[in-house]
Parts: sequence; C-alpha cells; structure tokens
Amino acid sequence: MKERSMKLGLRPNLTQFILLAINNAFVGSMVGIERTVVPVLGKQSFHLNSLSVLLAFIVSFGIVKGPLNLVAGRLADQWGRKPILILGWVCGLPVPLMAIFAPSWGWIIAANLLLGANQGFAWSMTVTSKIDLVGPARRGLALGINEFSGYIGVAFISGVAGYLASIYGPRPIPFVVAEVIAVVGLLMAWIVIRETLPYTRLEMSTGNQVGIQTRLGLGQVIAMVSFKNRTLLACSQAGLVNKLSDTAVWGLVPVMMAQSQYSVGQIGLVSGMYAATWGVLQLLSGTWSDKVGRKTPIVLGQILNGIGIGFILLTYSLVMWVIAALLMGIGTALVYPVLLSAVGDEAHPAWRGSALGVYRMWRDGGYAIGGILIGFGVDWLGNERTIGALAMIVFVSGVFVLFGMQEPLRKTR
Repeated sequence: MKERSMKLGLRPNLTQFILLAINNAFVGSMVGIERTVVPVLGKQSFHLNSLSVLLAFIVSFGIVKGPLNLVAGRLADQWGRKPILILGWVCGLPVPLMAIFAPSWGWIIAANLLLGANQGFAWSMTVTSKIDLVGPARRGLALGINEFSGYIGVAFISGVAGYLASIYGPRPIPFVVAEVIAVVGLLMAWIVIRETLPYTRLEMSTGNQVGIQTRLGLGQVIAMVSFKNRTLLACSQAGLVNKLSDTAVWGLVPVMMAQSQYSVGQIGLVSGMYAATWGVLQLLSGTWSDKVGRKTPIVLGQILNGIGIGFILLTYSLVMWVIAALLMGIGTALVYPVLLSAVGDEAHPAWRGSALGVYRMWRDGGYAIGGILIGFGVDWLGNERTIGALAMIVFVSGVFVLFGMQEPLRKTR
C-alpha cells in the first residue's frame, strides 16, 4: 500500500472501519456468552459454593488478557496489526469446545486463559487499527464506535445466551453459537481486513502528531504510562478500577441474583442491559469527548459507576437490578472509550500501539485483581460490605482523575 494513496479519516476508510467494527462485535460476543452462562455453569454443573473458587475463571482471564495487551501492542508496532488480530482469533477457536466438553472446573479456567488471549490480541488490534485509520481529529468518535460494536456484541449475546441456557441448559447450545462466531471472526480477519500500520507513518509525515518523545523503548513506554506521565497514570488507574466494577457485574451479580432465585433468563436480561447501555452510549461519549475534552467524561463516569455499584445494596426486585445495571452502564460508557482516546492523544504514533498495550495491561489486570479481591471479600466479609467497599474505590478513582489528570494535548486538522 503506497502512503500517497492513503488518507486519514473516517470517510475515506469507511469500509475497513465498518469491517473492523463488525469483527469487534464478534470479539465481544465471545465474552458475552461467558458473562451469562459460565457463572451459572459453575453453580449448576460443578456445584461450586465458594465465590473465590467460582471467580477463578475471571482471574485466569485477567491474568492472561492484561499482559497480552502489552505484548499485542508491542508486536503490532513491529509486525503489523493484522497478524496479531488473526492470532487472537486462532486462540479463541478452542474456547467454546473446551467449555462444552469440560469434565471439571479446571477446564473452564483453562478455557478462559485462551479467551484472555483472544481478547488481548483481537480487541487490542481493532482498537489500534481504528485509531490508525481516522487520525487525531475524530479519535473519540472512532473509539466510541469500536467499543460500541464490541459491547453491543456482548449485550446481544448475553441476552441470547441467557435465553438459550434457560431452555436448553448452559451446555452445549450457547457455546456452539460461540464456536460459529469464532470461525467467522477468524475468516474476516484473514480475508477482508487490511493492515493499518502504514497509516501511522502517514500521520507522522503530516507533522500533526503529538506526544512526549518520538522514540521510546518498551521499558520507557511502561514507565511513561504507569507512573511518569500524570495523564497516562490517571488513565491507567481509572481503567483498572473500572474493571474491578466490571468484574462484580460479570461474576458477583449473576451469583447474587441466582441466590435470590432469579432465572438464567432474568440474569441474562440484567447483564444484557448493562452491556447494551455501556455499548450504545459510547457512541455519544466518544464524540462528546472530542468536543469537551477527555477529563470531564472520565470523572463523571467514575462517579456514576460508583453510585451504580452502591445501588446494588438497594436491590429488592428485578426492576431495581435493571436500574443498577443502567447506572453502571452509563458510568462505564462515559469512561471506557474516552480513556483509550486520552492515551491515544498523549502517545506518539511511533509508540502508540505499545502505549495502548501498557494501558490495557493495567486496565484488564483489574479482572485478575477484582476476581481475587471480590471473591475473597465476599467469602470473608459478605456481599454487602464488599459491594460498599468497591463503590467507594470507584468513587475515589474519579476524584483522583479530577485532581491528578491534565487534559491530553491534541491537534486536529
């Protein structure tokens, strides 16, 4: 691909952008089935009573996904985006089959190791590729669309999986659907999605790029994103804390609802409402952040998310569960694509993929940390105290962003 034949922007790259969005919807769908079915599978098929043991499948997911985000970002800067996207789908192919034939909970944990690799590689590349294509002026919109497509996939499949599981049981039908999705996603990545790495060179050639330094080693990028740069540090901690709350929705909420005798279909409805609200509103939050800046949506989102988590303590009916899910979905929608946009703003195109990888490593490490803290917290302290502590942590994270984050520097054209 010749650089002079390429243009940055959404309109000139609309076809590839749409294909990446569809592919990311399939990536999200792989997780959507897990969110609804696996916690119920642990209770009904494997008779797990300890929440810390049950949440081990989320811990395994986070342990792999977090570091592989970093690996994916670095390899994508060196090898290109498409090979890593394909690798992600290859890792996803065995996951539904392992869940179908799992004779023990250990197989489910192992399957989630591969699911973490699938998400770490594939979702990272849809994010990075869209940033490559659109350039700096519409970055918030691009990330909003990307996360919208992924979490609409999560929401839709969460509902479908809950419905199928309520009729046919948690295995095998929901996971057969997941296997079909994995095959289609791999074929798309292999055949119709193009490499976008040349667009980073085009952006650098325009002179409109921003960032602290043009060339950084991996260790320097890790230090920059983790603690040296105030904006990137604020983004990293906010992303990690956001995943703590998401872990509660993924692992704790289905268990609490099941303990209150809600059906799998009702659990799927609540999970789907959370993901749908999160997914749809990201279209607005990403675009809004292009106009007002990144800081305001992030702070507002963390505070709303903390309120939504606290609202769980007031749930006594299905309607109340839905309200809690909506509050958390709105809060996360304000945070999720805007954090990615902020990192994209602050990082130079030459090491943007690596910076996004480091940020996503910290963010998705929240799954592992959340699975451990929430699991043992509930086992030792009970549901209410654990939920209250988590709500406070999310609220404090928003305050940290308010006072610790500088508005990322951006140039538009």
